[in-house]
Amino acid sequence: MAEVLDNPASTTLLYEISSPGRRCMQTPDSGIERKSAKDLFPADLLRTRPAELPEVGELDVMRHFNNLSSKNFSIDKNFYPLGSCTMKLNPRICDKAAGMRAFAEVHPYQPEHELQGPLELMYELEGYLREVSGLHAVTLQPAAGAHGELTAIMCFKRYFEDRGEDQRTEILIPDSAHGTNPATAAMAGFKPVTLKSTKDGSVDMELLRSKVGPQTAGMMITNPSTLGIFESNIQEIAKILHDAGALLYMDGANMNAIQGVARPGDFGADCMHFNLHKTYAVPHGGGGPGSGPIAVRDILEPYLPAPRVVKDGEKYKLEYNRPKTIGRVRSYYGNFLANVRAYTYMSALGREGIRRNAENAVLNANYIQAKLKGYYHLQNDKICMHESVFTDAKQAKENDVHAVDIAKRMLDYGVHPMTIYFPLPAVTGGHGALMIEPTESESKQTIDFFISVMQKIAEEASSDPELLKTAPHTAPVKRLDEVRATTNPVLCYNCGI
Repeated sequence: MAEVLDNPASTTLLYEISSPGRRCMQTPDSGIERKSAKDLFPADLLRTRPAELPEVGELDVMRHFNNLSSKNFSIDKNFYPLGSCTMKLNPRICDKAAGMRAFAEVHPYQPEHELQGPLELMYELEGYLREVSGLHAVTLQPAAGAHGELTAIMCFKRYFEDRGEDQRTEILIPDSAHGTNPATAAMAGFKPVTLKSTKDGSVDMELLRSKVGPQTAGMMITNPSTLGIFESNIQEIAKILHDAGALLYMDGANMNAIQGVARPGDFGADCMHFNLHKTYAVPHGGGGPGSGPIAVRDILEPYLPAPRVVKDGEKYKLEYNRPKTIGRVRSYYGNFLANVRAYTYMSALGREGIRRNAENAVLNANYIQAKLKGYYHLQNDKICMHESVFTDAKQAKENDVHAVDIAKRMLDYGVHPMTIYFPLPAVTGGHGALMIEPTESESKQTIDFFISVMQKIAEEASSDPELLKTAPHTAPVKRLDEVRATTNPVLCYNCGI
Protein backbone atom coordinates (compact mmCIF):
# COMPACT_ATOMS: atom_id res chain seq x y z
CA MET A 1 0.00 0.00 0.00
CA ALA A 2 1.31 3.44 -0.89
CA GLU A 3 2.31 5.66 2.01
CA VAL A 4 -0.30 8.29 2.81
CA LEU A 5 1.31 11.71 3.21
CA ASP A 6 0.06 14.62 5.29
CA ASN A 7 -2.17 16.92 3.29
CA PRO A 8 -0.12 20.13 2.88
CA ALA A 9 -3.32 22.16 2.73
CA SER A 10 -4.11 21.24 6.33
CA THR A 11 -0.79 22.29 7.79
CA THR A 12 -0.42 25.46 9.82
CA LEU A 13 3.37 25.66 9.46
CA LEU A 14 4.53 27.08 6.15
CA TYR A 15 8.10 26.04 6.94
CA GLU A 16 7.03 22.39 6.74
CA ILE A 17 6.05 22.71 3.07
CA SER A 18 8.77 25.16 2.07
CA SER A 19 10.58 24.31 -1.13
CA PRO A 20 13.69 26.17 -2.37
CA GLY A 21 12.93 28.55 -5.20
CA ARG A 22 9.13 28.60 -4.80
CA ARG A 23 7.66 32.11 -4.77
CA CYS A 24 4.28 33.72 -4.08
CA MET A 25 4.81 36.62 -6.41
CA GLN A 26 7.49 38.86 -7.81
CA THR A 27 6.93 42.54 -8.40
CA PRO A 28 8.20 43.91 -11.71
CA ASP A 29 11.03 46.40 -11.73
CA SER A 30 9.54 49.86 -11.34
CA GLY A 31 12.21 51.44 -13.51
CA ILE A 32 12.89 54.02 -10.80
CA GLU A 33 16.51 54.35 -9.83
CA ARG A 34 16.88 53.79 -6.10
CA LYS A 35 19.79 53.88 -3.71
CA SER A 36 20.95 50.52 -2.42
CA ALA A 37 20.56 49.51 1.23
CA LYS A 38 24.32 49.92 1.68
CA ASP A 39 23.97 53.62 0.89
CA LEU A 40 21.04 54.12 3.28
CA PHE A 41 21.90 52.15 6.42
CA PRO A 42 24.99 51.59 8.61
CA ALA A 43 26.84 48.38 7.78
CA ASP A 44 26.22 46.85 11.23
CA LEU A 45 22.44 47.05 10.66
CA LEU A 46 22.47 45.24 7.33
CA ARG A 47 21.64 41.56 7.00
CA THR A 48 24.63 39.40 6.10
CA ARG A 49 22.55 36.46 4.84
CA PRO A 50 19.06 36.07 3.36
CA ALA A 51 16.13 36.00 5.77
CA GLU A 52 15.13 32.43 6.63
CA LEU A 53 11.58 32.75 5.36
CA PRO A 54 9.45 29.90 4.04
CA GLU A 55 9.50 29.54 0.26
CA VAL A 56 5.94 28.69 -0.72
CA GLY A 57 3.33 29.44 -3.36
CA GLU A 58 0.52 31.98 -3.11
CA LEU A 59 -2.14 29.28 -2.72
CA ASP A 60 -0.17 27.76 0.18
CA VAL A 61 -0.13 31.09 1.99
CA MET A 62 -3.85 31.61 1.46
CA ARG A 63 -4.67 28.15 2.80
CA HIS A 64 -2.29 28.59 5.72
CA PHE A 65 -3.99 31.71 7.03
CA ASN A 66 -7.51 30.45 6.34
CA ASN A 67 -6.74 27.26 8.27
CA LEU A 68 -5.36 29.32 11.14
CA SER A 69 -8.48 31.49 11.19
CA SER A 70 -10.75 28.42 11.26
CA LYS A 71 -9.02 27.27 14.45
CA ASN A 72 -9.69 30.57 16.22
CA PHE A 73 -12.73 31.44 18.27
CA SER A 74 -14.51 34.51 16.96
CA ILE A 75 -17.80 36.28 17.50
CA ASP A 76 -18.66 35.36 13.89
CA LYS A 77 -18.46 31.63 14.74
CA ASN A 78 -19.02 31.16 18.45
CA PHE A 79 -20.93 32.37 21.49
CA TYR A 80 -18.81 34.72 23.60
CA PRO A 81 -20.18 35.16 27.14
CA LEU A 82 -17.04 37.15 27.98
CA GLY A 83 -18.06 39.17 31.01
CA SER A 84 -16.51 42.65 31.39
CA CYS A 85 -15.57 42.81 27.70
CA THR A 86 -18.83 43.00 25.76
CA MET A 87 -18.37 40.80 22.68
CA LYS A 88 -21.46 41.08 20.54
CA LEU A 89 -22.84 41.54 17.05
CA ASN A 90 -21.14 44.21 14.94
CA PRO A 91 -23.58 44.71 12.05
CA ARG A 92 -21.85 44.69 8.68
CA ILE A 93 -23.75 47.81 7.66
CA CYS A 94 -21.52 49.70 10.11
CA ASP A 95 -18.40 48.41 8.37
CA LYS A 96 -19.92 49.28 5.00
CA ALA A 97 -20.53 52.85 6.15
CA ALA A 98 -16.95 53.16 7.41
CA GLY A 99 -15.73 51.96 4.01
CA MET A 100 -17.55 54.66 2.04
CA ARG A 101 -15.09 56.79 0.09
CA ALA A 102 -16.45 59.99 1.62
CA PHE A 103 -15.21 58.74 5.01
CA ALA A 104 -12.44 56.24 4.30
CA GLU A 105 -10.47 58.36 1.83
CA VAL A 106 -10.54 61.79 3.45
CA HIS A 107 -7.46 63.22 5.12
CA PRO A 108 -7.68 65.23 8.35
CA TYR A 109 -5.44 67.95 6.93
CA GLN A 110 -7.83 68.72 4.09
CA PRO A 111 -9.39 72.19 4.35
CA GLU A 112 -12.52 72.33 6.48
CA HIS A 113 -14.80 73.14 3.56
CA GLU A 114 -13.90 69.70 2.12
CA LEU A 115 -14.61 67.94 5.44
CA GLN A 116 -18.15 69.10 6.10
CA GLY A 117 -19.59 65.57 5.98
CA PRO A 118 -17.12 64.05 8.49
CA LEU A 119 -17.39 67.10 10.76
CA GLU A 120 -21.19 66.94 10.70
CA LEU A 121 -21.07 63.23 11.59
CA MET A 122 -18.77 63.92 14.56
CA TYR A 123 -20.95 66.80 15.72
CA GLU A 124 -24.11 64.70 15.57
CA LEU A 125 -22.46 61.69 17.25
CA GLU A 126 -21.43 63.98 20.11
CA GLY A 127 -25.10 64.99 20.32
CA TYR A 128 -26.22 61.36 20.53
CA LEU A 129 -23.77 60.72 23.36
CA ARG A 130 -24.82 63.89 25.18
CA GLU A 131 -28.40 62.69 25.10
CA VAL A 132 -27.60 59.18 26.33
CA SER A 133 -25.33 60.49 29.11
CA GLY A 134 -27.42 63.45 30.26
CA LEU A 135 -24.27 65.59 30.26
CA HIS A 136 -23.43 68.84 28.48
CA ALA A 137 -20.41 68.30 26.24
CA VAL A 138 -18.53 65.46 24.54
CA THR A 139 -15.12 64.90 22.97
CA LEU A 140 -14.45 62.03 20.58
CA GLN A 141 -10.66 62.25 20.83
CA PRO A 142 -9.86 59.41 23.30
CA ALA A 143 -8.93 56.21 21.51
CA ALA A 144 -10.08 53.64 24.10
CA GLY A 145 -11.85 53.28 27.43
CA ALA A 146 -8.76 53.67 29.62
CA HIS A 147 -7.69 56.60 27.44
CA GLY A 148 -11.08 58.17 28.11
CA GLU A 149 -10.61 57.61 31.84
CA LEU A 150 -7.25 59.38 31.73
CA THR A 151 -8.67 62.27 29.72
CA ALA A 152 -11.50 62.67 32.24
CA ILE A 153 -9.25 62.65 35.31
CA MET A 154 -6.85 65.09 33.60
CA CYS A 155 -9.86 67.40 33.22
CA PHE A 156 -10.53 66.95 36.95
CA LYS A 157 -6.95 67.92 37.72
CA ARG A 158 -7.05 71.05 35.53
CA TYR A 159 -10.41 72.04 37.07
CA PHE A 160 -9.01 71.98 40.61
CA GLU A 161 -5.78 73.71 39.55
CA ASP A 162 -7.91 76.46 38.03
CA ARG A 163 -9.70 76.85 41.36
CA GLY A 164 -6.46 76.86 43.35
CA GLU A 165 -7.43 73.68 45.22
CA ASP A 166 -4.06 71.93 45.06
CA GLN A 167 -4.78 70.07 48.30
CA ARG A 168 -7.14 67.73 46.44
CA THR A 169 -4.75 64.86 45.81
CA GLU A 170 -6.88 61.72 46.29
CA ILE A 171 -9.22 59.77 44.02
CA LEU A 172 -11.52 57.22 45.71
CA ILE A 173 -12.02 53.93 43.84
CA PRO A 174 -14.32 51.06 44.95
CA ASP A 175 -12.81 47.59 44.57
CA SER A 176 -15.73 46.73 42.25
CA ALA A 177 -14.57 49.32 39.70
CA HIS A 178 -12.67 48.50 36.54
CA GLY A 179 -9.07 47.47 37.09
CA THR A 180 -7.65 50.34 35.04
CA ASN A 181 -9.05 53.00 37.39
CA PRO A 182 -6.21 53.02 39.98
CA ALA A 183 -3.57 53.26 37.25
CA THR A 184 -5.48 56.10 35.59
CA ALA A 185 -5.67 58.09 38.83
CA ALA A 186 -1.94 57.60 39.47
CA MET A 187 -0.97 58.56 35.91
CA ALA A 188 -2.95 61.80 36.27
CA GLY A 189 -1.01 62.65 39.42
CA PHE A 190 -3.50 61.59 42.07
CA LYS A 191 -3.25 59.06 44.89
CA PRO A 192 -5.75 56.21 44.38
CA VAL A 193 -7.59 55.20 47.55
CA THR A 194 -9.38 51.83 47.39
CA LEU A 195 -12.78 51.42 49.05
CA LYS A 196 -13.71 47.88 50.03
CA SER A 197 -17.23 46.97 48.91
CA THR A 198 -19.96 45.59 51.14
CA LYS A 199 -20.82 41.91 51.00
CA ASP A 200 -23.37 42.48 48.22
CA GLY A 201 -20.89 44.43 46.09
CA SER A 202 -22.24 47.92 46.80
CA VAL A 203 -20.26 50.94 47.96
CA ASP A 204 -19.85 51.00 51.75
CA MET A 205 -21.51 54.34 52.50
CA GLU A 206 -20.05 54.75 55.99
CA LEU A 207 -16.56 53.99 54.68
CA LEU A 208 -17.10 56.51 51.89
CA ARG A 209 -18.12 59.23 54.33
CA SER A 210 -15.04 58.55 56.43
CA LYS A 211 -12.72 58.89 53.43
CA VAL A 212 -14.19 62.02 51.84
CA GLY A 213 -12.59 65.30 52.85
CA PRO A 214 -10.81 68.42 51.60
CA GLN A 215 -8.12 66.17 50.13
CA THR A 216 -10.64 64.38 47.89
CA ALA A 217 -10.64 65.34 44.22
CA GLY A 218 -13.22 62.81 43.19
CA MET A 219 -14.38 59.26 42.93
CA MET A 220 -14.19 56.81 40.03
CA ILE A 221 -17.12 54.41 40.05
CA THR A 222 -18.21 51.77 37.54
CA ASN A 223 -22.01 51.67 37.38
CA PRO A 224 -23.31 49.09 36.77
CA SER A 225 -20.28 47.60 38.53
CA THR A 226 -18.06 44.75 37.38
CA LEU A 227 -20.20 42.55 39.63
CA GLY A 228 -23.15 43.30 37.37
CA ILE A 229 -24.89 45.31 40.10
CA PHE A 230 -26.45 48.76 39.73
CA GLU A 231 -25.33 51.04 42.57
CA SER A 232 -28.66 51.96 44.13
CA ASN A 233 -27.07 54.64 46.34
CA ILE A 234 -25.53 56.48 43.40
CA GLN A 235 -27.42 59.75 44.00
CA GLU A 236 -26.40 59.80 47.66
CA ILE A 237 -22.80 59.02 46.66
CA ALA A 238 -22.83 61.99 44.28
CA LYS A 239 -24.26 64.27 46.99
CA ILE A 240 -21.59 63.27 49.52
CA LEU A 241 -18.86 64.08 47.00
CA HIS A 242 -20.43 67.32 45.78
CA ASP A 243 -21.06 68.55 49.32
CA ALA A 244 -17.31 68.12 49.92
CA GLY A 245 -16.45 69.98 46.71
CA ALA A 246 -15.32 66.80 44.93
CA LEU A 247 -16.40 65.35 41.58
CA LEU A 248 -17.87 62.02 40.46
CA TYR A 249 -16.49 60.17 37.44
CA MET A 250 -18.43 57.19 36.07
CA ASP A 251 -16.82 54.45 34.05
CA GLY A 252 -19.35 53.83 31.27
CA ALA A 253 -18.00 50.49 30.12
CA ASN A 254 -21.26 48.80 31.11
CA MET A 255 -23.61 51.33 29.55
CA ASN A 256 -25.26 48.63 27.45
CA ALA A 257 -27.25 47.77 30.61
CA ILE A 258 -28.66 51.25 31.27
CA GLN A 259 -28.51 53.17 27.98
CA GLY A 260 -31.81 54.85 27.26
CA VAL A 261 -33.08 53.89 30.74
CA ALA A 262 -30.96 55.88 33.20
CA ARG A 263 -28.68 58.82 32.42
CA PRO A 264 -25.47 59.26 34.47
CA GLY A 265 -25.80 63.03 34.39
CA ASP A 266 -29.24 62.75 35.97
CA PHE A 267 -28.03 60.62 38.87
CA GLY A 268 -25.03 62.82 39.65
CA ALA A 269 -22.04 61.93 37.49
CA ASP A 270 -19.93 64.93 36.46
CA CYS A 271 -18.07 63.02 33.77
CA MET A 272 -18.12 59.61 32.13
CA HIS A 273 -16.56 57.71 29.25
CA PHE A 274 -18.18 55.50 26.65
CA ASN A 275 -16.60 52.41 25.15
CA LEU A 276 -17.90 52.63 21.60
CA HIS A 277 -16.07 49.35 20.95
CA LYS A 278 -18.23 47.65 23.57
CA THR A 279 -21.57 49.44 23.49
CA TYR A 280 -22.00 50.75 19.97
CA ALA A 281 -20.86 48.06 17.54
CA VAL A 282 -17.24 49.03 16.89
CA PRO A 283 -15.25 45.77 16.50
CA HIS A 284 -13.66 44.78 19.81
CA GLY A 285 -10.32 43.01 20.23
CA GLY A 286 -7.14 42.56 18.24
CA GLY A 287 -5.64 45.73 19.69
CA GLY A 288 -8.20 48.14 18.31
CA PRO A 289 -8.80 50.67 17.05
CA GLY A 290 -11.30 51.48 19.75
CA SER A 291 -12.95 54.71 20.75
CA GLY A 292 -13.53 56.05 24.27
CA PRO A 293 -15.29 59.44 24.11
CA ILE A 294 -15.99 61.31 27.34
CA ALA A 295 -19.02 63.36 28.28
CA VAL A 296 -18.75 66.10 30.92
CA ARG A 297 -20.90 68.48 32.93
CA ASP A 298 -20.75 72.16 31.95
CA ILE A 299 -18.19 73.03 34.68
CA LEU A 300 -15.65 70.72 32.98
CA GLU A 301 -16.39 71.69 29.37
CA PRO A 302 -13.64 74.37 29.13
CA TYR A 303 -10.97 71.76 29.87
CA LEU A 304 -11.89 69.25 27.14
CA PRO A 305 -9.21 68.44 24.56
CA ALA A 306 -8.89 70.72 21.55
CA PRO A 307 -9.89 71.07 18.83
CA ARG A 308 -13.66 70.86 19.34
CA VAL A 309 -16.15 70.36 16.52
CA VAL A 310 -18.58 73.30 16.51
CA LYS A 311 -21.42 74.43 14.27
CA ASP A 312 -21.16 77.93 12.86
CA GLY A 313 -24.43 78.77 11.12
CA GLU A 314 -24.89 76.00 8.54
CA LYS A 315 -21.20 75.05 8.51
CA TYR A 316 -19.04 72.93 10.79
CA LYS A 317 -15.54 73.78 11.87
CA LEU A 318 -12.77 72.84 14.30
CA GLU A 319 -12.33 75.24 17.19
CA TYR A 320 -8.75 75.49 18.49
CA ASN A 321 -9.01 78.67 20.58
CA ARG A 322 -9.69 77.07 23.95
CA PRO A 323 -7.42 78.66 26.60
CA LYS A 324 -8.20 76.19 29.41
CA THR A 325 -8.01 72.96 27.40
CA ILE A 326 -5.86 70.09 28.67
CA GLY A 327 -4.55 69.90 25.09
CA ARG A 328 -4.73 67.24 22.44
CA VAL A 329 -4.83 63.64 23.72
CA ARG A 330 -4.92 61.92 20.33
CA SER A 331 -3.48 62.67 16.92
CA TYR A 332 -6.02 64.23 14.56
CA TYR A 333 -9.54 63.97 16.04
CA GLY A 334 -9.83 60.42 17.37
CA ASN A 335 -10.36 57.09 15.61
CA PHE A 336 -12.71 58.53 13.04
CA LEU A 337 -13.82 55.33 11.28
CA ALA A 338 -14.65 53.77 14.66
CA ASN A 339 -16.89 56.77 15.25
CA VAL A 340 -18.53 56.30 11.85
CA ARG A 341 -19.47 52.75 12.87
CA ALA A 342 -20.95 53.94 16.18
CA TYR A 343 -22.88 56.74 14.46
CA THR A 344 -24.34 54.26 11.97
CA TYR A 345 -25.36 51.85 14.75
CA MET A 346 -26.96 54.51 16.93
CA SER A 347 -28.77 56.10 13.98
CA ALA A 348 -30.22 52.74 12.97
CA LEU A 349 -31.38 51.94 16.51
CA GLY A 350 -32.86 55.30 17.46
CA ARG A 351 -34.03 56.08 21.00
CA GLU A 352 -36.35 53.07 21.25
CA GLY A 353 -33.77 50.65 19.89
CA ILE A 354 -31.07 51.84 22.27
CA ARG A 355 -33.39 51.36 25.25
CA ARG A 356 -34.52 47.96 23.93
CA ASN A 357 -30.88 46.84 23.74
CA ALA A 358 -30.43 47.64 27.43
CA GLU A 359 -33.61 45.81 28.37
CA ASN A 360 -32.59 42.72 26.39
CA ALA A 361 -29.07 42.68 27.86
CA VAL A 362 -30.49 42.73 31.39
CA LEU A 363 -33.18 40.15 30.58
CA ASN A 364 -30.65 37.74 29.07
CA ALA A 365 -28.27 38.01 32.02
CA ASN A 366 -31.02 37.43 34.59
CA TYR A 367 -32.39 34.48 32.61
CA ILE A 368 -28.97 32.80 32.73
CA GLN A 369 -28.61 33.62 36.42
CA ALA A 370 -31.96 32.01 37.23
CA LYS A 371 -31.18 28.87 35.21
CA LEU A 372 -27.68 28.33 36.62
CA LYS A 373 -28.49 29.14 40.24
CA GLY A 374 -27.82 25.96 42.21
CA TYR A 375 -25.37 24.60 39.64
CA TYR A 376 -22.71 27.16 40.61
CA HIS A 377 -22.18 29.44 43.60
CA LEU A 378 -23.85 32.79 42.92
CA GLN A 379 -21.80 35.74 44.13
CA ASN A 380 -24.78 38.08 44.70
CA ASP A 381 -28.25 36.57 44.80
CA LYS A 382 -30.06 39.66 43.57
CA ILE A 383 -31.29 41.02 40.24
CA CYS A 384 -28.26 41.69 38.06
CA MET A 385 -27.71 44.04 35.16
CA HIS A 386 -25.65 43.20 32.04
CA GLU A 387 -23.83 40.22 33.56
CA SER A 388 -24.15 37.60 36.27
CA VAL A 389 -21.17 36.58 38.40
CA PHE A 390 -20.82 33.04 39.71
CA THR A 391 -17.76 31.45 41.35
CA ASP A 392 -16.19 27.99 41.42
CA ALA A 393 -16.65 27.68 45.21
CA LYS A 394 -19.10 24.75 44.94
CA GLN A 395 -17.00 22.72 42.47
CA ALA A 396 -13.72 23.50 44.24
CA LYS A 397 -15.04 22.40 47.61
CA GLU A 398 -16.72 19.21 46.39
CA ASN A 399 -14.32 17.93 43.70
CA ASP A 400 -11.25 20.21 43.56
CA VAL A 401 -12.46 21.54 40.19
CA HIS A 402 -11.64 25.20 39.59
CA ALA A 403 -12.76 27.98 37.27
CA VAL A 404 -9.90 27.36 34.85
CA ASP A 405 -11.02 23.71 34.48
CA ILE A 406 -14.60 24.80 33.76
CA ALA A 407 -13.36 27.39 31.26
CA LYS A 408 -11.19 24.86 29.39
CA ARG A 409 -14.04 22.36 29.23
CA MET A 410 -16.29 24.98 27.65
CA LEU A 411 -13.96 24.99 24.63
CA ASP A 412 -14.91 21.37 23.91
CA TYR A 413 -18.52 22.49 23.53
CA GLY A 414 -17.66 25.35 21.17
CA VAL A 415 -18.28 28.13 23.69
CA HIS A 416 -15.68 30.77 24.50
CA PRO A 417 -14.85 30.93 28.23
CA MET A 418 -15.92 33.87 30.32
CA THR A 419 -13.62 35.99 32.49
CA ILE A 420 -12.44 33.89 35.45
CA TYR A 421 -9.93 36.02 37.39
CA PHE A 422 -12.09 39.11 37.85
CA PRO A 423 -13.89 40.97 39.46
CA LEU A 424 -11.80 41.19 42.62
CA PRO A 425 -14.65 40.84 45.18
CA ALA A 426 -15.55 37.50 43.58
CA VAL A 427 -12.05 36.03 43.71
CA THR A 428 -11.17 36.88 47.31
CA GLY A 429 -10.49 33.76 49.33
CA GLY A 430 -8.91 32.00 46.36
CA HIS A 431 -12.08 31.43 44.37
CA GLY A 432 -12.29 31.77 40.59
CA ALA A 433 -15.01 33.88 39.00
CA LEU A 434 -17.44 32.86 36.28
CA MET A 435 -18.37 36.29 34.94
CA ILE A 436 -21.09 35.76 32.32
CA GLU A 437 -22.27 38.48 29.92
CA PRO A 438 -24.65 37.23 27.21
CA THR A 439 -25.18 40.74 25.70
CA GLU A 440 -28.35 41.90 23.98
CA SER A 441 -27.41 40.32 20.65
CA GLU A 442 -27.92 36.62 21.42
CA SER A 443 -31.10 34.68 20.70
CA LYS A 444 -32.92 32.62 23.30
CA GLN A 445 -31.92 29.47 21.42
CA THR A 446 -28.22 30.32 21.76
CA ILE A 447 -28.61 31.21 25.42
CA ASP A 448 -30.52 27.97 26.11
CA PHE A 449 -27.67 26.06 24.43
CA PHE A 450 -25.14 27.83 26.65
CA ILE A 451 -27.19 27.09 29.76
CA SER A 452 -27.34 23.40 28.84
CA VAL A 453 -23.55 23.37 28.35
CA MET A 454 -22.92 24.95 31.75
CA GLN A 455 -25.35 22.56 33.45
CA LYS A 456 -23.67 19.60 31.75
CA ILE A 457 -20.22 20.79 32.86
CA ALA A 458 -21.47 21.14 36.44
CA GLU A 459 -22.67 17.52 36.29
CA GLU A 460 -19.33 16.39 34.81
CA ALA A 461 -17.45 18.17 37.60
CA SER A 462 -19.28 15.90 40.03
CA SER A 463 -19.26 12.61 38.08
CA ASP A 464 -15.89 12.82 36.29
CA PRO A 465 -13.76 15.71 37.59
CA GLU A 466 -10.69 14.45 35.75
CA LEU A 467 -12.48 15.16 32.48
CA LEU A 468 -12.48 18.86 33.34
CA LYS A 469 -8.97 18.90 34.78
CA THR A 470 -7.54 17.59 31.49
CA ALA A 471 -9.71 19.71 29.16
CA PRO A 472 -9.78 20.85 26.42
CA HIS A 473 -9.88 17.57 24.52
CA THR A 474 -10.99 18.71 21.05
CA ALA A 475 -9.19 22.03 20.63
CA PRO A 476 -6.22 22.32 18.20
CA VAL A 477 -4.05 23.34 21.17
CA LYS A 478 -4.38 21.55 24.49
CA ARG A 479 -3.98 23.11 27.91
CA LEU A 480 -1.00 25.43 28.05
CA ASP A 481 1.28 26.50 30.86
CA GLU A 482 -0.05 30.06 30.78
CA VAL A 483 2.47 31.41 33.29
CA ARG A 484 5.39 30.04 31.27
CA ALA A 485 3.84 31.27 28.03
CA THR A 486 3.80 34.78 29.50
CA THR A 487 7.22 34.74 31.14
CA ASN A 488 9.11 32.66 28.56
CA PRO A 489 7.35 33.02 25.19
CA VAL A 490 8.62 31.17 22.12
CA LEU A 491 8.52 33.76 19.38
CA CYS A 492 10.24 31.99 16.52
CA TYR A 493 9.87 28.74 14.59
CA ASN A 494 12.27 25.89 15.39
CA CYS A 495 14.24 27.84 18.00
CA GLY A 496 15.76 24.73 19.46
CA ILE A 497 13.38 24.78 22.42
